[in-house]
Amino acid sequence: MSSSATRSPQLSQATYSLDHDLWIEHLATTDNLLIIQDLDGVCMGLVNDPLTRHIDPAYVSATAAFDGHFYVLTNGEHIGLRGVNGIVDKAWGEAEAPALGRYLPGLAAGGVQWQDRQGKVSHPGVSAAELSFLKQVPLRIRQALTAFAQEQDLSLAGEALERCIQASVLDNVASPTANLNTFHQALGGDSRTYIALQKAMEQLMTQLLEESAEQGLGESFFVHYAPNHGRNPDGQEVIWLSQAEESGTTDFQFMLRGAIKEAGVLALLNRYYGTRTGEYPLGADFNVRQAPHNHGALLALVQGNFDPALMPVLIGVGDTVTSTVEFVDGQPVAKRGGSDRNFLLLIQSIGQAFERDNVVTYVDSSGGELKNRRALKVESIEGQDIVTAGPGDPQDPDDPLGLNVVFPGGYRQYCQAFGIAAQHRQAQAQVKPG
Repeated sequence: MSSSATRSPQLSQATYSLDHDLWIEHLATTDNLLIIQDLDGVCMGLVNDPLTRHIDPAYVSATAAFDGHFYVLTNGEHIGLRGVNGIVDKAWGEAEAPALGRYLPGLAAGGVQWQDRQGKVSHPGVSAAELSFLKQVPLRIRQALTAFAQEQDLSLAGEALERCIQASVLDNVASPTANLNTFHQALGGDSRTYIALQKAMEQLMTQLLEESAEQGLGESFFVHYAPNHGRNPDGQEVIWLSQAEESGTTDFQFMLRGAIKEAGVLALLNRYYGTRTGEYPLGADFNVRQAPHNHGALLALVQGNFDPALMPVLIGVGDTVTSTVEFVDGQPVAKRGGSDRNFLLLIQSIGQAFERDNVVTYVDSSGGELKNRRALKVESIEGQDIVTAGPGDPQDPDDPLGLNVVFPGGYRQYCQAFGIAAQHRQAQAQVKPG
């Protein structure tokens, strides 16, 4: 493990720390601990085709050492052809995973799909009518991709085109998605056509929103672009159109309103309190769709309802945080986005409000197959490895989100450290009296 020049007991005050030993100690020795972790790019490599994802069984086993203190929070899903449960099944064996309680507990589909370790899944706050509308979205995505290929006369053979379409239609139950990674690769640098494809998917998502409103579901859905350029003044996420080799927005997710990761933090925190004390600060039936969407309102809800004496130390782990500076009338304007940004920022703010050593942990996923994120820049200065540039735009020094501990080596480096922390925590538990 590499270390930063200065070891600080307050990791929440660090920036781009490489002190993984201290991070491991923090996870291993903190009793009142809650880890909230993203999945793709964090404990699995980012790939063009989600069906080729792999998860290390050793990592899955390590999460059990934090049972009751570890939850996932992802925009992907637990179930379905491209769900994470299928990846766990392949790693462990379809019969063995549920029997051993190997599934990853927590929230998927942005927070509307709950799962326990045995793989029992529910959709808190979601109606049958909403699930019914979502069921037809994958077919609409397939039709739109086929129509685009015909209109653009794409130079892809029939088999290659079908392979791209098959990989691009994510038939998720609660968050059907158009994933353009395979098309970006197949188009081989034809940015004009790829941008036209991005705009076509954006248009489809807008059309689906309009159709849902016509069916009385006008307040049910929203579109999540990943990665994105933050939100506009109306609160809508801003698409990131491709530039040069960067793919920009690759995922167009049709999601249930309220399914935002920062609201998921409140749902998981509420569940954590309830499990430990028997009392749920926001009610036993609270779900993300009941939460406000504004950062300040979310923080105020935590401050007004959660007992400070019981507040755990929160460890937030993500890999998608973007920042781009554009000059408008000669003045710099920062566009900050990324699907993990807001939930990590809320964890940071909760730590500051409750005086907890909450740690924002960043895993560099730029080494994966997706080309839509900046790599951390690590230099050796006076014999010490130092991070000299983060994932954001270097012209954006005022980003409110601080990345406390970073893993430049990507998901493999993170999983190794997580596994060591699990071993140490288990050893600590064995020597404790009672």
